[in-house]
Amino acid sequence: MAITVRRLTTLPELGLTLVAGRDGADRVIEWAHPIELPDPTPWLSGGELVMTTGLEIGAGADEQFAYLQGLVGAGCAALAFDTGTRFDRVPDGLRAAGDALGFPVLAVPASTPFIAITRAVIDELTADQVRAVQRVVDQQERLARATLRGGVPAVVTALGQALAGAVAVVDADDRVLAEYGSDTTRAVRHARGVAESASRSPRRRQMSKVLADAAGHYTVQSIAAAQDLYGYLAVGTAEPLPPADRLLLAHAVSLISIELGKPAKVQSAEQRLRAVVTRTLFDAPERMDAGLLRYFGFEPTDTVAVAVLTEVGPLLPAERQVGAVLAAEGVPHLAASVGADVAVVVPADRAREIATRVQDRVRAQLGRPVRCGLGGPCGVKDANTSVQQALSAVRAARNGGRTPVAFAELGTFSVLLGMQDPDALQAIARTGLEALDAYDAKHGSSGRLVETLAAYLEHNGQAESTAAALGIHRHTLRNRLARITELTGRDLDSIHTRVEWWLAVKAREMLDGRGG
Repeated sequence: MAITVRRLTTLPELGLTLVAGRDGADRVIEWAHPIELPDPTPWLSGGELVMTTGLEIGAGADEQFAYLQGLVGAGCAALAFDTGTRFDRVPDGLRAAGDALGFPVLAVPASTPFIAITRAVIDELTADQVRAVQRVVDQQERLARATLRGGVPAVVTALGQALAGAVAVVDADDRVLAEYGSDTTRAVRHARGVAESASRSPRRRQMSKVLADAAGHYTVQSIAAAQDLYGYLAVGTAEPLPPADRLLLAHAVSLISIELGKPAKVQSAEQRLRAVVTRTLFDAPERMDAGLLRYFGFEPTDTVAVAVLTEVGPLLPAERQVGAVLAAEGVPHLAASVGADVAVVVPADRAREIATRVQDRVRAQLGRPVRCGLGGPCGVKDANTSVQQALSAVRAARNGGRTPVAFAELGTFSVLLGMQDPDALQAIARTGLEALDAYDAKHGSSGRLVETLAAYLEHNGQAESTAAALGIHRHTLRNRLARITELTGRDLDSIHTRVEWWLAVKAREMLDGRGG
């Protein structure tokens, strides 16, 4: 943090006392300069702590007011007045002028030489510069980690947070690749404006422009590598960017250039590595290398959840689409096929939100009725538990697959059935319903015994509500229930029979993809 007049007075080794102009105590000191002239202003550039023994300040109050007024006009930070040489206290005229002008006046004790004040100011300024450099280094590391964690969207988010501004990246085809901030409309507009003007310039690959409008200040830089132009990055802030922030912006541009410039072969190799890491995590977590987890944005101590997408069709295009959507989301992720499905590992605190967006976008892009199950939160190396839960959830989905189904939302029967493979479900359904299936197949619409049984169980054996749900008379319902008892030899009033039939009906529904 910059050194202020107030902070300087807190340094015990100096013993300075603020005797006037307390309203200006938060002025920032940029340098300390001893000078003994009636009018020192020609040699001042602003921000100085002027140090004097009082030799040339004038004898009267008017002269002292004029002297101090000159320092104010030169933009100085404060006056440090020595009380151990010519004066033993700060003159009343200077005190009155300091209070009137809101300009800080410090009393310097006889024991404190001016060189000690200068050294203290230099030390504080140096420390401030070191802190500024360290801040840039820390932010650069955050940007680099963001790149690994989530590509361009994550870099844009990290940059926006570091600069407390709006950030947008527009590619060479005028598409918005990523944005961050509450008001990115202007940033996007300025990026497109610079892109338009740059299209007529031979230097379009090295374009940088600073603009201002009623909302703030904007810096736009081209994103390019070698002979390729990838787009433009625009940053909007309330004030112009200081040098340290401009350095951070340049670093972000470099990272985005590298990310956008990845050859297709590199992206393909990275995707294959991601799949290998994911399968190792599921099958042999004890062999998982922490460095590989970190490469894809995860720490070994992170909490994750697994989402499984099913009915995705051919796996290769499905994996590519899932990967593209997750990359655009800018979140750490692992992904791989699991049988005929695609499983993705994401941070647990955003799992529902991410799973919903991935399901929606992949469904739209593939044109398929993609369904999604979501496992519970777990440690990274326990991801296999979450993937099994996600598989159970997607098999037991009751909502027709419109939104992700979480394992935690399932009932006991759904969990038990959801853990079975299709062959086991088929066996459960056939054992309980085979005779009724045969009857329905033979009698067509006049049969409907399986439908009747399902409705009867759903309504807890209440004849009136079951008949109403089926739209039939109670006598018709009684006849159908009697037929079910006759064909199966089972007692509908038995709790054990009802449980077995309920499992059979639910297994059939899972196989049909209608819910459960």
